[in-house]
Amino acid sequence: MAGVITHDRPPAAEGRQGGPLIVTEDAELLDDLLRLCAAAGARPEVHHGVPEHRGRWEAAPLVLVGDDAARRVRGAARRRGVVLVGRDQDDSEVWRRAVEIGADHVLMLPDGEQWLVDRIADVAEGVGRPALTVGVLGGRGGAGASTLACALAVTSAREGRRTLLVDADPLGGGLDVLLGGEGVEGLRWPAFAASRGRVGGGALEESLPELHALRVLSWDRGDSVAIPPQAVRAVLAAARRRGGAVVVDLPRRIDEGVAEALAQLDLGVLVVPADLRAIAAAGRVASSVGMVLRDLRVAVRGPYAPGLDDREVARLLGLPLVGEVPVEPPLLDGGVPPGASPRGPLARFCSAFWARVPVEGGGV
Repeated sequence: MAGVITHDRPPAAEGRQGGPLIVTEDAELLDDLLRLCAAAGARPEVHHGVPEHRGRWEAAPLVLVGDDAARRVRGAARRRGVVLVGRDQDDSEVWRRAVEIGADHVLMLPDGEQWLVDRIADVAEGVGRPALTVGVLGGRGGAGASTLACALAVTSAREGRRTLLVDADPLGGGLDVLLGGEGVEGLRWPAFAASRGRVGGGALEESLPELHALRVLSWDRGDSVAIPPQAVRAVLAAARRRGGAVVVDLPRRIDEGVAEALAQLDLGVLVVPADLRAIAAAGRVASSVGMVLRDLRVAVRGPYAPGLDDREVARLLGLPLVGEVPVEPPLLDGGVPPGASPRGPLARFCSAFWARVPVEGGGV
């Protein structure tokens, strides 16, 4: 059981912070709290009462006060981020003690363990502004969505953002191949198939292959493995907590896993070749995606059929226009990714996209 007294939370911070402050003399409770801190990847500081060292109480990102210690911290300075932790579900006086010490929350173990692990992990990771998360999908097969997704990620990383590229299409051949990194060590999607609950953002980032200054979550060359929607949700939520930019290459079909990915997006980009059959196919894709994703925009690829331009394609689909995706010469072997040349037309298109998105999308 976790009861909320106020809606205040400790202020978000960029970068990694210290672990929580634990105040208790209850050995059994302390063992449980240390176990939960370990599960969240945090190193706590333990005291029997208010720390004697000046400022420790005020500076801790989170304070976990055992119910046995409530009386001893009653005179401490009021601050946000104090959780009163107990075990007696039937003790109605716990709320009075929480008010006396200025606690934000009352939490009872073992029922509230998952909530507390998530909260400890938040402060351990230094959760700040979430990543701007952009999905790219094709209006029809061969539209060039994977190429654009890679170019957006490469450009984002080159401009100094923490960037993660996620391949959400198990039948697409692997974005690590497109980036020339299929042999680079690191985890692929099958390793996360059993993920449930919370995935540590830092651990996720460090486990993935690093290619062209960005992290890539792609597929291996083994048999196709179904990734449950709970795993998709856990992995993308961890990626978003790290901040920066997350680019997701999406398939055109919508299953439960793809729906989970769409639900995590700030905006989607639908890549549409400028011919009537492609526009008709893209309309069906947009209709399905639009049931989950609020902000879907269109990027148009030439050459254009007679009577069409990028604005007309956007008008026919009823979607905001991102712009015309430039066509670059085919890539040569050697692991040169799309958008690798800063002066190339595709890289310039992607730079302009990232410059506009914070204003238009409100995601960063």
